[in-house]
Amino acid sequence: MEVKTSLLDNMIGVGDMVLLEPLSEDSFIENLRKRFDHNEIYTYIGSVVISMNPYRSLPIFTPEKVEEYRNRNFYELSPHIYALADEAYRSLRDQDKDQCILITGESGAGKTEASKLVMSYVAAVCGKGQEVNKVKEQLLQSNPVLEAFGNAKTVRNDNSSRFGKYMDIEFDFKGDPLGGVISNYLLEKSRVVKQPRGERNFHVFYQLLSGASDDTLKKLKLDRDFSKYNYLSLDSAVVNGLDDAANFRTVRNAMQIVGFMEDEVQSVLELVAAVLKLGDIEFKPESRCNGTDESRIKDKNDLKEMCELLGIEQSVLERAFSYRTVEARLEKVSTTLNVAQAYYARDALAKNLYSRLFSWLVTRINESIKAQTKARHKVMGVLDIYGFEIFEDNSFEQFIINYCNEKLQQIFIELTLREEQEEYVREGIEWTNIEYFNNAIICDLIENHQNGILAMLDEECLRPGTVTDETFLDKLNTICAEHQHFESRLSKNSKFLTDHSLPHNCFRIQHYAGKVLYRAEGFVDKNNDLLYRDLSQAMYKANHSLIKQLFPEGNPSKVNLKRPPTAGFQFRASVGTLMKNLQTKNPNYIRCIKPNDKKASHIFTDSLVCHQVRYLGLMENVRVRRAGYAFRQAYEPCLERYKMLCKRTWPHWRGPAREGVEVLMADLPVPAEEFSYGRSKIFIRNPRTLFFLEERRRQCLQDLATLIQKIYRGWKCRSHFQLLKKSQIVVAAWYRRYAQEKKYQKIKSATTVVQSYTRGWQARKLLRELKYQKRCEEAVTTISAFWHGTQARMELRRLKQEVRNKHAVTVIWAYWQGTKARRELRQLKEEARNRHAVSVIWAGWQGTKARRELRTLKEEARRKHAVAVIWAYWQGLKVRREYRKFFRANAGKKIYDFTIQRIMQKYFLGLKSTMPSVSPIDKSWPANPYRFLDGVHTELRRIFHLWRCKKYRSQFTEEKKAVYEEKLEASQLFKDKKALYPSSVSQPFKGDYLEISKNPKYQKLNSAVDEKVLLADVVNKINRANGKGTARIFLLTKKSVVLADQKTGQVKASVPLPDLASVSVSTQSDGFFALRLKEGSASAVKGDFLLSSERLIEIITKLHRTGATAADSEQLNVDISDEFLLQFKHDKVCVKFIQGAPKNGNSVSCKRKNNRLLEVSVPTTA
Repeated sequence: MEVKTSLLDNMIGVGDMVLLEPLSEDSFIENLRKRFDHNEIYTYIGSVVISMNPYRSLPIFTPEKVEEYRNRNFYELSPHIYALADEAYRSLRDQDKDQCILITGESGAGKTEASKLVMSYVAAVCGKGQEVNKVKEQLLQSNPVLEAFGNAKTVRNDNSSRFGKYMDIEFDFKGDPLGGVISNYLLEKSRVVKQPRGERNFHVFYQLLSGASDDTLKKLKLDRDFSKYNYLSLDSAVVNGLDDAANFRTVRNAMQIVGFMEDEVQSVLELVAAVLKLGDIEFKPESRCNGTDESRIKDKNDLKEMCELLGIEQSVLERAFSYRTVEARLEKVSTTLNVAQAYYARDALAKNLYSRLFSWLVTRINESIKAQTKARHKVMGVLDIYGFEIFEDNSFEQFIINYCNEKLQQIFIELTLREEQEEYVREGIEWTNIEYFNNAIICDLIENHQNGILAMLDEECLRPGTVTDETFLDKLNTICAEHQHFESRLSKNSKFLTDHSLPHNCFRIQHYAGKVLYRAEGFVDKNNDLLYRDLSQAMYKANHSLIKQLFPEGNPSKVNLKRPPTAGFQFRASVGTLMKNLQTKNPNYIRCIKPNDKKASHIFTDSLVCHQVRYLGLMENVRVRRAGYAFRQAYEPCLERYKMLCKRTWPHWRGPAREGVEVLMADLPVPAEEFSYGRSKIFIRNPRTLFFLEERRRQCLQDLATLIQKIYRGWKCRSHFQLLKKSQIVVAAWYRRYAQEKKYQKIKSATTVVQSYTRGWQARKLLRELKYQKRCEEAVTTISAFWHGTQARMELRRLKQEVRNKHAVTVIWAYWQGTKARRELRQLKEEARNRHAVSVIWAGWQGTKARRELRTLKEEARRKHAVAVIWAYWQGLKVRREYRKFFRANAGKKIYDFTIQRIMQKYFLGLKSTMPSVSPIDKSWPANPYRFLDGVHTELRRIFHLWRCKKYRSQFTEEKKAVYEEKLEASQLFKDKKALYPSSVSQPFKGDYLEISKNPKYQKLNSAVDEKVLLADVVNKINRANGKGTARIFLLTKKSVVLADQKTGQVKASVPLPDLASVSVSTQSDGFFALRLKEGSASAVKGDFLLSSERLIEIITKLHRTGATAADSEQLNVDISDEFLLQFKHDKVCVKFIQGAPKNGNSVSCKRKNNRLLEVSVPTTA
């Protein structure tokens, strides 16, 4: 049975402030303290949730808690942020009402964590599926990216949001998320160049320096030492509990999940590094000859590194920091900047660069997470925006933030009253007007288009002449002096009042949350937010892909002399748009409060909490809620909770729930004016009535508990007695069974003994009879055996005698045959000895004759040798006599030359006999016998190889030569670059695989193509929407590439070769290739082509050769990379090749991951 816990069960303090009695500020704070001390951080004000920051982890955000609050009534369980998120999600899903969740509070109150909890709860309870999970993951992972670039450590919060964020999450009709849109408001860009003491710059700077690899920092020209950068404060560079290195890895992973490309991530990091480098640029004063001051850069190394990062010429940016050009309609005036103005220009560029980068990040995230379908969506908005701020020194930023909170308070009161009124009308309850403070007069003081503070500030900024903060304050004193919510020193003095707490350069506005003192210093500059046109134009000249997008006003061809809108005007317009958006949705409120300034758990500071309760208007909210009826509840849960208070409704009421509640209330001593019956709910006016019902219910529950205990104890005793009785019967039965078994065992044993004795006597008697019969049979057998033995021995003696007689005859015959054989053997041996003697004599004569002839031949050879020796000696003697006079001077050289000549002759003759075959692929070559001939040996090998290659080529026909040239070009393009190339080497390049001219099926297509077809094959054209392929005929002629339908032969696309910019392929074994068209060409209207073919090597080779030989076209580039960008209509899509496990056999699969990514999975080859 499911156990339900009501809001009123086991209450610590009061779970809903509407029920607080008595209602006062002290009791309100005390109730918050009591609940906070017991780890109850959530409290209701009707449908509004108050959230206290516990500054520690609590076990109330587990998946079990999510399931507990899923599909439950708002007041059914104890207060929790999950209850509000579930109520908003169910209203959106079931009632088709757009929702918005407004999260407000000051810095450190937990607004960002509250928005994360809402988004994580919605992600947990909505549908499941691959696409849905992908959308949810992208929505959740957008938070780390925005926090890195938009959050910073402050004295109040280690992860303070320094911008306002509104996210619209879009759902389909089933309640599954489709995407989202993020809007950002007023990034605190002044933090980029200066941070208060004890605070840090934005997180991304510290994360980049701590978590990036050494190679990345080297590319960005950065160092890990924070102290080297002027824009980074050192007193709070390291924050306890924040791991910047791990957070950097988280941000990189989140950017990849959201859909950022690697080149985009690198561009963003380069801009972040450029901002750091920009802060290190320092200036020195110089005086010109005309007496004017100008500035020069001290050390140009940082400027050089920054220009290298952004791709800007150093001289262009250096001039922009030194001069300012003012353009009028007819002339330009260039003035020098002094040191102060140069530092102002540097900081203004850093602030604008970072602010525009942040806006680009939000836009880029929106492109990835936006819904793909254009049908109407259900929308849930989450607003995480800064709360009301009152500091010791309040400036333009606090003024803008408090103005936004005034508008939110106004819409909060209006929507709360409207919600109350609509519920009363819906339930048929009489509506009474509620008096409350309407802060429209304060909003009008700020935003009035004629006399509002923002309008006067814009007017001062646009006015010619000298404009200062003092002139702006004078104008406020002139126009707003009589306004009841505006105070200044001058307006006070004009009324003969003295207020020494109000300085001369300040003014005070009485907001709904209290009075705030603003210092007018800096209002004009911060509202102007000027960036010199020279700097914008310098940024536009950068070669960096992202810079041109961030500074479009720097385009010289689009110079706009009109002054850009001010910061106050832009913020007022965006707040107006936000208010209109919120008014179209059903609001849900989360009011965040921080209990102390020490960021410590278990500490509750009354004064700080009281201050936040006041400026959040929580008491006002309670009074508005209690102005009519303090408590309301549907009839079914009301009857279920209080039915035990009336005998007629207990334990079960059979009729309608409303009638049961009416019977119940009539039976109780409650005045009729304290409650009222609506159509589906009962309304209770005073909390005391509700507490009376709860007290009566508690007493009844105690009585019921006593009754239940009594009945239970009686049942327990009866059950115990019955169990003992049953056990006694079982024990007796078991004992009787045991006794009978023992008696049976004794009788059985005695019977067995008697039977064994009887069987033994019978067996012995039978054994004696069998033994006697056996002895008789054995005696007969023995007599018979003796008789048969005697007969056998007599027969054996007779047979032996006959055998002896036969053996004697055989022996005599054998002796005779042996004698006869020996006589014949002696005769044969005598004949053999006679024949051998003749052979020996003949062999001796032949040997003597041969030796004589050998001696004669040897003598002749000795004579010839002697003659040759004598002749050689004679020739040598003649030579020595002839050259004796030259012998001593030239003998060494002559002998050396002769020796070398003989060695070379011997080398070449040996090389001739061992020469390898004339085949060009034969790599064998004789070994070199002489070390001093190594160079000659190598050169001869090269010359021989060239000769046999030339001889081999001379055998080629023109057609065969063209084929080998194509193979050679394919080798130059793809060898060691494309994994598919080795398998194509053995395949001949045929060209026309479809036989276009011969096949009658393609007669129409052949007639449509005028030129000669160099290649015809069937390829797959990849669909840009889903990655699936469609069969197309690919034709290559000398002038164009043609794609035609395979079935009908109709031409689908024809691209002239001059319009082709390049061809892109991957390094893997797939057949995908992309035809990238030149921008602005007629063929590039529909974008680039992504095709796949099994004959990719042949197609690209022929396309490259044809493009190179065309007279009117440039060399066609072939890009080989696993990741490249294609232009599909108006979008750039990245095609990424990855190694994956084989799916659908071993085929390559292509799938579109998001708007900007096509992923091709190539099976891993073994």
